[in-house]
Amino acid sequence: MDEQNTHSRATLEDMQQRVGTDFGSSAWMLIDQPMIDSFAKLTFDEYFIHTDPERAKRETPHGGTIAHGFLTLSLLAQMAYQVCPLVEGTKSGVNYGFNRLRFVAAVPSGKRVRGHFKLKAFDLQPGTRWTATWEVSVEIEGADKPAIVAEWLNAGFL
Repeated sequence: MDEQNTHSRATLEDMQQRVGTDFGSSAWMLIDQPMIDSFAKLTFDEYFIHTDPERAKRETPHGGTIAHGFLTLSLLAQMAYQVCPLVEGTKSGVNYGFNRLRFVAAVPSGKRVRGHFKLKAFDLQPGTRWTATWEVSVEIEGADKPAIVAEWLNAGFL
């Protein structure tokens, strides 16, 4: 990760010892209609369930517009900056992809979400890089089901 991290720092050894550890939750983030509309324009996905509150209220079971799944997913980086420690000695870090990703529940416009992170694995390739595997869930405030459950990989270059 980078300097946006508001959490702690950890050594390579610390991370290996903390496999299986729950790192906690990020702050709540509001997903409102202006954010959804901006994402829709940016990604050229202006489908009515995201951008037309009246039609979405009439024609969908959600009672109004919902966030794009990919919008919610894109917030993981900011959530991780708040929770996951910076690994000392890392020159740069990257999103390495997902082993598993499910959009479990829709996020209605005006709801808040937060990410919850548990370290599933931390692997070293000596002298070159590390890979962290995180079990992540994105909760919707007041909802029974999460918006997203995923197994997310990050890599750091030493």
